[in-house]
Amino acid sequence: MKKTLEKLRPIIFELFDHLHQNPELSWKEVKTTSYIADFLKRNGCNVSTFTVHTGVVGELGEGSLTVGVRADMDSLWQEVNGTFQANHSCGHDAHMTMVLGMLLLLNELKIELPGRLKLIFQPAEEMGDGALKMIEKQVIDDIDFLYGVHLRPIQELSMGTASPGIIHGAAETVSGRIISFDAHGARPDLGVNAIEVIAAIIEQLKGIRLNPLDSFSVKMTQVSAGGENKNVIPGFAQFHLDLRAQKNETMNELVRKVEHILQHIASLFEAKIEFEHQEKVYAAVVNKEAQKIMAHAIVKTLGDENVMPPVITPGAEDFHFYTKERPHLKAAMLGLGCDLAPGLHHQNMKFNREALLDGIEILTRTVLETFEQNYLSILKNEK
Repeated sequence: MKKTLEKLRPIIFELFDHLHQNPELSWKEVKTTSYIADFLKRNGCNVSTFTVHTGVVGELGEGSLTVGVRADMDSLWQEVNGTFQANHSCGHDAHMTMVLGMLLLLNELKIELPGRLKLIFQPAEEMGDGALKMIEKQVIDDIDFLYGVHLRPIQELSMGTASPGIIHGAAETVSGRIISFDAHGARPDLGVNAIEVIAAIIEQLKGIRLNPLDSFSVKMTQVSAGGENKNVIPGFAQFHLDLRAQKNETMNELVRKVEHILQHIASLFEAKIEFEHQEKVYAAVVNKEAQKIMAHAIVKTLGDENVMPPVITPGAEDFHFYTKERPHLKAAMLGLGCDLAPGLHHQNMKFNREALLDGIEILTRTVLETFEQNYLSILKNEK
Protein backbone atom coordinates (compact mmCIF):
# COMPACT_ATOMS: atom_id res chain seq x y z
CA MET A 1 0.00 0.00 0.00
CA LYS A 2 2.85 2.41 0.80
CA LYS A 3 4.39 1.90 -2.66
CA THR A 4 1.09 2.71 -4.30
CA LEU A 5 0.77 5.82 -2.13
CA GLU A 6 4.23 6.96 -3.23
CA LYS A 7 3.07 6.63 -6.82
CA LEU A 8 0.05 8.82 -6.02
CA ARG A 9 2.08 11.38 -4.07
CA PRO A 10 2.20 14.07 -6.82
CA ILE A 11 -1.57 13.91 -7.38
CA ILE A 12 -2.28 14.00 -3.65
CA PHE A 13 -0.10 17.05 -3.04
CA GLU A 14 -1.60 18.73 -6.11
CA LEU A 15 -5.06 18.13 -4.63
CA PHE A 16 -3.99 19.66 -1.34
CA ASP A 17 -2.40 22.69 -3.01
CA HIS A 18 -5.60 23.42 -4.92
CA LEU A 19 -7.85 23.12 -1.87
CA HIS A 20 -5.45 25.11 0.31
CA GLN A 21 -5.17 27.93 -2.20
CA ASN A 22 -8.93 28.19 -2.75
CA PRO A 23 -10.51 28.45 0.72
CA GLU A 24 -14.20 29.29 1.06
CA LEU A 25 -16.26 30.31 4.07
CA SER A 26 -19.08 28.35 5.72
CA TRP A 27 -22.10 27.81 3.44
CA LYS A 28 -20.16 29.49 0.62
CA GLU A 29 -18.10 26.44 -0.42
CA VAL A 30 -19.52 26.65 -3.96
CA LYS A 31 -16.33 26.18 -5.98
CA THR A 32 -15.08 23.55 -3.53
CA THR A 33 -18.31 21.59 -3.92
CA SER A 34 -18.03 21.73 -7.71
CA TYR A 35 -14.36 20.74 -7.69
CA ILE A 36 -14.93 17.75 -5.42
CA ALA A 37 -18.07 16.63 -7.27
CA ASP A 38 -16.14 16.59 -10.57
CA PHE A 39 -13.27 14.70 -8.94
CA LEU A 40 -15.61 12.08 -7.48
CA LYS A 41 -17.36 11.56 -10.82
CA ARG A 42 -14.04 11.14 -12.64
CA ASN A 43 -13.05 8.51 -10.11
CA GLY A 44 -16.09 6.26 -10.37
CA CYS A 45 -18.46 7.60 -7.68
CA ASN A 46 -22.16 8.22 -7.89
CA VAL A 47 -22.43 11.84 -6.80
CA SER A 48 -25.15 13.76 -4.96
CA THR A 49 -25.22 17.51 -4.36
CA PHE A 50 -27.88 19.77 -2.86
CA THR A 51 -30.00 22.45 -4.50
CA VAL A 52 -30.13 24.97 -1.66
CA HIS A 53 -26.76 24.58 0.05
CA THR A 54 -23.19 23.40 -0.47
CA GLY A 55 -21.79 19.94 0.24
CA VAL A 56 -21.37 16.77 -1.78
CA VAL A 57 -21.64 13.02 -1.24
CA GLY A 58 -19.92 10.33 -3.30
CA GLU A 59 -20.92 6.65 -3.25
CA LEU A 60 -18.90 3.64 -4.31
CA GLY A 61 -19.84 -0.05 -4.30
CA GLU A 62 -22.97 -1.75 -3.05
CA GLY A 63 -23.99 -4.19 -0.35
CA SER A 64 -25.79 -4.57 2.96
CA LEU A 65 -23.08 -2.75 4.98
CA THR A 66 -22.42 0.97 4.49
CA VAL A 67 -19.31 2.73 5.77
CA GLY A 68 -19.09 6.52 5.72
CA VAL A 69 -16.07 8.81 5.87
CA ARG A 70 -16.65 12.51 6.49
CA ALA A 71 -14.48 15.52 5.71
CA ASP A 72 -15.30 19.16 6.52
CA MET A 73 -14.93 21.78 3.79
CA ASP A 74 -15.06 25.33 5.13
CA SER A 75 -12.33 27.77 6.07
CA LEU A 76 -12.07 30.60 8.58
CA TRP A 77 -12.15 34.39 8.05
CA GLN A 78 -8.91 35.76 9.47
CA GLU A 79 -6.35 38.51 9.23
CA VAL A 80 -3.30 37.06 7.49
CA ASN A 81 -0.27 39.31 7.04
CA GLY A 82 -2.42 42.39 7.50
CA THR A 83 -5.24 41.34 5.16
CA PHE A 84 -8.58 39.78 6.11
CA GLN A 85 -9.29 36.72 4.01
CA ALA A 86 -10.61 33.17 3.94
CA ASN A 87 -7.94 30.93 5.42
CA HIS A 88 -7.59 27.16 5.88
CA SER A 89 -6.06 27.27 9.35
CA CYS A 90 -8.05 24.38 10.84
CA GLY A 91 -6.88 21.68 8.45
CA HIS A 92 -10.09 21.16 6.49
CA ASP A 93 -8.10 21.31 3.26
CA ALA A 94 -6.04 18.39 4.58
CA HIS A 95 -9.15 16.45 5.65
CA MET A 96 -10.68 16.74 2.18
CA THR A 97 -7.39 15.74 0.60
CA MET A 98 -7.14 12.60 2.74
CA VAL A 99 -10.65 11.41 1.90
CA LEU A 100 -10.11 12.07 -1.82
CA GLY A 101 -6.71 10.40 -1.55
CA MET A 102 -8.36 7.35 0.00
CA LEU A 103 -10.61 7.09 -3.06
CA LEU A 104 -7.57 7.32 -5.35
CA LEU A 105 -5.79 4.62 -3.38
CA LEU A 106 -8.75 2.23 -3.44
CA ASN A 107 -9.08 2.68 -7.20
CA GLU A 108 -5.36 2.24 -7.78
CA LEU A 109 -5.37 -0.97 -5.72
CA LYS A 110 -8.39 -2.15 -7.76
CA ILE A 111 -10.21 -3.25 -4.61
CA GLU A 112 -13.82 -4.32 -5.01
CA LEU A 113 -15.62 -3.36 -1.83
CA PRO A 114 -18.02 -5.95 -0.36
CA GLY A 115 -20.33 -3.12 0.68
CA ARG A 116 -21.08 0.54 0.07
CA LEU A 117 -18.73 3.43 0.84
CA LYS A 118 -20.09 6.96 1.27
CA LEU A 119 -17.71 9.90 1.14
CA ILE A 120 -19.33 12.89 2.84
CA PHE A 121 -17.95 16.38 2.23
CA GLN A 122 -19.77 18.51 4.79
CA PRO A 123 -20.06 22.29 4.74
CA ALA A 124 -20.06 24.74 7.63
CA GLU A 125 -18.30 22.83 10.41
CA GLU A 126 -16.95 26.12 11.73
CA MET A 127 -20.52 27.40 12.10
CA GLY A 128 -21.46 24.26 14.04
CA ASP A 129 -24.52 23.45 11.94
CA GLY A 130 -23.21 21.74 8.80
CA ALA A 131 -23.63 18.26 10.26
CA LEU A 132 -27.23 19.06 11.21
CA LYS A 133 -27.98 19.86 7.58
CA MET A 134 -26.51 16.51 6.47
CA ILE A 135 -28.69 14.81 9.08
CA GLU A 136 -31.74 16.72 7.88
CA LYS A 137 -31.02 15.53 4.32
CA GLN A 138 -30.85 11.90 5.61
CA VAL A 139 -27.29 11.51 4.33
CA ILE A 140 -26.25 9.25 7.24
CA ASP A 141 -29.47 7.32 7.86
CA ASP A 142 -28.21 4.25 5.95
CA ILE A 143 -24.64 4.35 7.32
CA ASP A 144 -23.48 1.70 9.82
CA PHE A 145 -19.95 2.97 10.59
CA LEU A 146 -18.87 6.60 10.30
CA TYR A 147 -15.27 7.83 10.44
CA GLY A 148 -13.78 11.31 10.55
CA VAL A 149 -10.30 12.79 10.72
CA HIS A 150 -8.72 15.90 12.23
CA LEU A 151 -5.14 17.14 12.29
CA ARG A 152 -3.86 17.55 15.85
CA PRO A 153 -1.51 20.27 17.13
CA ILE A 154 2.02 19.34 18.14
CA GLN A 155 1.08 19.87 21.80
CA GLU A 156 -1.15 16.77 21.50
CA LEU A 157 0.42 14.50 18.87
CA SER A 158 3.76 14.55 17.09
CA MET A 159 4.50 13.59 13.51
CA GLY A 160 4.32 9.85 12.92
CA THR A 161 1.77 9.19 15.68
CA ALA A 162 -2.01 8.95 15.61
CA SER A 163 -4.97 8.37 17.89
CA PRO A 164 -8.12 6.34 17.12
CA GLY A 165 -10.35 8.77 18.97
CA ILE A 166 -10.73 12.49 19.65
CA ILE A 167 -12.76 13.24 22.75
CA HIS A 168 -14.07 16.70 21.90
CA GLY A 169 -15.96 18.63 24.52
CA ALA A 170 -19.40 20.19 24.29
CA ALA A 171 -19.67 23.86 23.40
CA GLU A 172 -22.45 26.40 23.32
CA THR A 173 -22.89 30.13 22.83
CA VAL A 174 -25.39 32.17 24.84
CA SER A 175 -26.22 35.51 23.21
CA GLY A 176 -27.95 38.10 25.37
CA ARG A 177 -29.34 41.61 25.49
CA ILE A 178 -29.78 43.90 28.50
CA ILE A 179 -32.79 46.10 27.91
CA SER A 180 -33.50 49.14 30.09
CA PHE A 181 -33.41 52.95 29.85
CA ASP A 182 -30.54 55.31 29.27
CA ALA A 183 -29.90 57.95 31.91
CA HIS A 184 -27.97 61.20 32.18
CA GLY A 185 -24.60 60.88 33.87
CA ALA A 186 -25.86 63.26 36.55
CA ARG A 187 -29.03 61.25 37.15
CA PRO A 188 -27.98 57.58 37.49
CA ASP A 189 -31.05 56.85 39.62
CA LEU A 190 -33.32 57.28 36.58
CA GLY A 191 -31.93 54.34 34.61
CA VAL A 192 -29.99 51.09 34.76
CA ASN A 193 -26.30 51.06 33.92
CA ALA A 194 -25.98 48.13 31.51
CA ILE A 195 -22.20 48.14 31.99
CA GLU A 196 -22.66 47.47 35.71
CA VAL A 197 -25.07 44.67 34.83
CA ILE A 198 -22.40 43.17 32.55
CA ALA A 199 -19.82 43.44 35.33
CA ALA A 200 -22.16 41.68 37.75
CA ILE A 201 -22.76 38.86 35.27
CA ILE A 202 -19.02 38.36 34.82
CA GLU A 203 -18.40 38.20 38.57
CA GLN A 204 -21.25 35.77 39.16
CA LEU A 205 -20.06 33.47 36.36
CA LYS A 206 -16.71 33.17 38.15
CA GLY A 207 -18.53 31.67 41.12
CA ILE A 208 -20.07 28.71 39.29
CA ARG A 209 -19.16 25.43 41.00
CA LEU A 210 -19.46 22.01 39.36
CA ASN A 211 -17.84 18.62 39.91
CA PRO A 212 -14.07 19.39 39.93
CA LEU A 213 -13.39 16.09 38.15
CA ASP A 214 -15.30 17.35 35.09
CA SER A 215 -13.63 20.18 33.21
CA PHE A 216 -15.74 23.17 32.17
CA SER A 217 -15.48 26.89 31.52
CA VAL A 218 -17.73 29.87 30.87
CA LYS A 219 -16.55 33.36 29.92
CA MET A 220 -17.86 36.50 28.23
CA THR A 221 -16.29 36.78 24.79
CA GLN A 222 -18.03 39.84 23.37
CA VAL A 223 -19.83 42.87 24.78
CA SER A 224 -21.03 46.20 23.44
CA ALA A 225 -22.68 49.08 25.32
CA GLY A 226 -22.93 52.84 25.05
CA GLY A 227 -22.99 55.27 22.17
CA GLU A 228 -21.19 58.41 21.06
CA ASN A 229 -22.21 60.58 24.03
CA LYS A 230 -19.88 60.08 26.97
CA ASN A 231 -22.28 61.56 29.51
CA VAL A 232 -25.06 59.03 28.83
CA ILE A 233 -25.37 55.95 31.03
CA PRO A 234 -26.26 53.10 28.63
CA GLY A 235 -29.36 51.10 29.45
CA PHE A 236 -28.81 48.68 26.58
CA ALA A 237 -26.00 46.18 26.01
CA GLN A 238 -25.32 43.04 23.99
CA PHE A 239 -23.09 40.18 25.05
CA HIS A 240 -21.99 36.67 24.12
CA LEU A 241 -20.96 33.88 26.47
CA ASP A 242 -18.81 30.90 25.47
CA LEU A 243 -19.62 27.71 27.40
CA ARG A 244 -17.41 24.59 27.35
CA ALA A 245 -17.67 21.22 29.11
CA GLN A 246 -16.00 17.87 28.54
CA LYS A 247 -19.23 15.93 29.10
CA ASN A 248 -22.75 16.53 27.82
CA GLU A 249 -24.14 16.06 31.34
CA THR A 250 -21.79 18.71 32.69
CA MET A 251 -22.83 21.10 29.93
CA ASN A 252 -26.50 20.65 30.84
CA GLU A 253 -25.74 21.61 34.45
CA LEU A 254 -23.56 24.53 33.35
CA VAL A 255 -26.33 25.88 31.13
CA ARG A 256 -28.81 25.64 34.01
CA LYS A 257 -26.52 27.65 36.31
CA VAL A 258 -25.79 30.30 33.68
CA GLU A 259 -29.53 30.77 33.08
CA HIS A 260 -30.09 31.09 36.83
CA ILE A 261 -27.41 33.79 37.10
CA LEU A 262 -28.88 35.81 34.22
CA GLN A 263 -32.35 35.63 35.74
CA HIS A 264 -31.03 36.56 39.19
CA ILE A 265 -29.03 39.55 37.89
CA ALA A 266 -32.04 40.79 35.92
CA SER A 267 -34.13 40.72 39.10
CA LEU A 268 -31.41 42.35 41.20
CA PHE A 269 -30.96 45.31 38.81
CA GLU A 270 -34.61 45.46 37.78
CA ALA A 271 -33.56 45.19 34.16
CA LYS A 272 -34.77 42.94 31.38
CA ILE A 273 -32.26 40.39 30.14
CA GLU A 274 -33.17 38.42 27.04
CA PHE A 275 -30.94 35.55 25.96
CA GLU A 276 -30.88 32.64 23.54
CA HIS A 277 -28.75 29.56 23.02
CA GLN A 278 -26.77 29.30 19.78
CA GLU A 279 -24.10 27.14 18.15
CA LYS A 280 -24.65 24.16 20.41
CA VAL A 281 -22.23 21.28 19.79
CA TYR A 282 -22.28 17.97 21.68
CA ALA A 283 -19.36 16.24 23.36
CA ALA A 284 -17.92 13.16 21.67
CA VAL A 285 -19.32 9.68 22.08
CA VAL A 286 -16.75 7.28 20.57
CA ASN A 287 -17.85 3.77 19.66
CA LYS A 288 -15.47 1.12 21.06
CA GLU A 289 -15.76 -1.17 18.04
CA ALA A 290 -15.04 1.63 15.56
CA GLN A 291 -12.16 2.85 17.73
CA LYS A 292 -10.65 -0.64 17.90
CA ILE A 293 -10.78 -1.01 14.12
CA MET A 294 -9.11 2.36 13.62
CA ALA A 295 -6.44 1.56 16.23
CA HIS A 296 -5.58 -1.62 14.33
CA ALA A 297 -5.30 0.40 11.11
CA ILE A 298 -2.88 2.79 12.83
CA VAL A 299 -0.76 -0.16 13.99
CA LYS A 300 -0.51 -1.46 10.42
CA THR A 301 0.41 1.99 9.13
CA LEU A 302 2.66 3.48 11.82
CA GLY A 303 3.52 0.61 14.14
CA ASP A 304 2.22 -0.38 17.56
CA GLU A 305 4.43 2.11 19.42
CA ASN A 306 2.87 5.05 17.57
CA VAL A 307 -0.75 4.40 18.52
CA MET A 308 -1.63 7.04 21.09
CA PRO A 309 -4.54 7.05 23.58
CA PRO A 310 -7.69 8.99 22.67
CA VAL A 311 -7.00 12.73 22.60
CA ILE A 312 -9.04 14.70 25.13
CA THR A 313 -9.58 18.29 24.00
CA PRO A 314 -11.86 21.17 25.06
CA GLY A 315 -12.27 22.01 21.37
CA ALA A 316 -15.64 21.23 19.80
CA GLU A 317 -16.69 19.48 16.58
CA ASP A 318 -20.10 19.21 14.94
CA PHE A 319 -19.15 15.66 13.85
CA HIS A 320 -20.68 14.52 17.14
CA PHE A 321 -24.16 15.63 16.09
CA TYR A 322 -24.17 12.50 13.93
CA THR A 323 -23.98 10.09 16.85
CA LYS A 324 -26.20 12.23 19.05
CA GLU A 325 -29.00 12.41 16.49
CA ARG A 326 -28.47 8.90 15.06
CA PRO A 327 -27.47 6.64 17.99
CA HIS A 328 -27.23 3.58 15.73
CA LEU A 329 -23.99 4.94 14.24
CA LYS A 330 -20.69 3.40 15.23
CA ALA A 331 -18.30 6.31 14.92
CA ALA A 332 -14.73 7.35 15.65
CA MET A 333 -12.50 10.22 14.56
CA LEU A 334 -8.84 9.83 13.68
CA GLY A 335 -6.48 12.25 15.42
CA LEU A 336 -3.46 12.63 13.14
CA GLY A 337 -0.06 13.78 14.36
CA CYS A 338 1.63 16.09 11.86
CA ASP A 339 3.80 18.53 13.87
CA LEU A 340 1.09 21.17 13.48
CA ALA A 341 2.15 24.56 14.89
CA PRO A 342 1.61 27.07 16.39
CA GLY A 343 -1.91 25.71 16.75
CA LEU A 344 -5.29 25.13 15.14
CA HIS A 345 -7.02 28.36 14.05
CA HIS A 346 -3.73 30.26 14.18
CA GLN A 347 -3.57 32.38 11.03
CA ASN A 348 -0.08 31.06 10.24
CA MET A 349 -0.77 27.41 11.02
CA LYS A 350 1.60 24.97 9.31
CA PHE A 351 1.98 21.19 9.40
CA ASN A 352 4.13 18.47 7.87
CA ARG A 353 2.33 17.55 4.64
CA GLU A 354 3.92 14.10 4.62
CA ALA A 355 1.30 13.26 7.25
CA LEU A 356 -1.32 13.34 4.50
CA LEU A 357 0.03 10.01 3.26
CA ASP A 358 -0.20 8.52 6.76
CA GLY A 359 -3.77 9.71 7.10
CA ILE A 360 -4.81 8.33 3.73
CA GLU A 361 -3.36 4.92 4.55
CA ILE A 362 -4.96 4.80 8.01
CA LEU A 363 -8.38 5.77 6.66
CA THR A 364 -8.11 3.25 3.82
CA ARG A 365 -7.11 0.42 6.15
CA THR A 366 -9.88 1.43 8.57
CA VAL A 367 -12.53 1.21 5.85
CA LEU A 368 -11.22 -2.09 4.49
CA GLU A 369 -10.99 -3.68 7.94
CA THR A 370 -14.49 -2.48 8.80
CA PHE A 371 -15.83 -4.21 5.71
CA GLU A 372 -13.71 -7.32 6.32
CA GLN A 373 -14.76 -7.84 9.94
CA ASN A 374 -18.42 -7.11 9.40
CA TYR A 375 -18.72 -8.91 6.06
CA LEU A 376 -17.42 -12.10 7.67
CA SER A 377 -19.92 -11.62 10.47
CA ILE A 378 -22.74 -11.18 7.96
CA LEU A 379 -21.73 -14.34 6.09
CA LYS A 380 -21.58 -16.29 9.36
CA ASN A 381 -25.06 -15.13 10.33
CA GLU A 382 -26.43 -16.03 6.88
CA LYS A 383 -25.12 -19.57 7.26
